[in-house]
Formats: sequence, structure tokens, C-alpha cells
Amino acid sequence: MLVHTKRKKRYAVQMPMTSLIDIVFMLLIYFLLTTNFMVDEGIKIKLPQAKAAAPQTEEVITVFVDAQGRSFINEEEVSMDRLFDHLKKKIGNKENELVVVRADRALILNKAVKVMDIAKAAGAGRLCLATEKEL
Repeated sequence: MLVHTKRKKRYAVQMPMTSLIDIVFMLLIYFLLTTNFMVDEGIKIKLPQAKAAAPQTEEVITVFVDAQGRSFINEEEVSMDRLFDHLKKKIGNKENELVVVRADRALILNKAVKVMDIAKAAGAGRLCLATEKEL
């Protein structure tokens, strides 16, 4: 008498995908949280450093001043003579408008102060000199 034994089905080996997906999501969250979300403008300047620097969150008018003393508004070069008119047009009749001056650290202080004076004369309610946080 022949006895036929039933063969057991072999189970396919499967990778545990749940733990791999968890690890991928944890890495994704890590890189999202550690990435710097600041948008760099097109004008290359090195800001002065300060220990108490805080990020700017509100919408402002930004005037860039590079190391050669040239001033820019929204990546458009504006001469010192026309800077007053451009700022006056941008500020309009807003009385508490914030103007941020982002001056290069190699710039002579007199030129940065001159830009701040022009902004104040154009009607800026508040002035701010941008810095970067010292590491």
C-alpha cells in the first residue's frame, strides 16, 4: 500500500515593509525639520552677524546695499538719487511701514546710514538693519 504524504505548501519569504516605511517617514520628517526654508535673494551680500538675531516674518520693503555701495530694491539697481522716489512710491501713505536695510558687512557704515536716512525721509515708520545669527 502506497501512502501519499501531503506536501505542505511553502510560504514565501516576505520582507517586513511596515518597519521600512516607518523609517523612511522618520527620515523624511527629520530632513524637513532640519532644512533651512529661507529664500535667498539674488543679490550676494554678507550680512553682519549678531547673537540676538531673530527671523523676520512680516511683509516688508527690503533695500539691499552691496559692498560697493550700490543699492537695490527687488534685485533692481536703484541709484541713491532715485532711491527716495522708489521708496516713496512703495511706502505710499502707509504710516507704519517697515523698511529693512540689508547692507554688506564690508560696507562703510556711512553708506548704510545714508540709505536709512533716505528711507526715513521717504516715510518709513520703522527701520531695521538686517543681520544673520552668529553661530
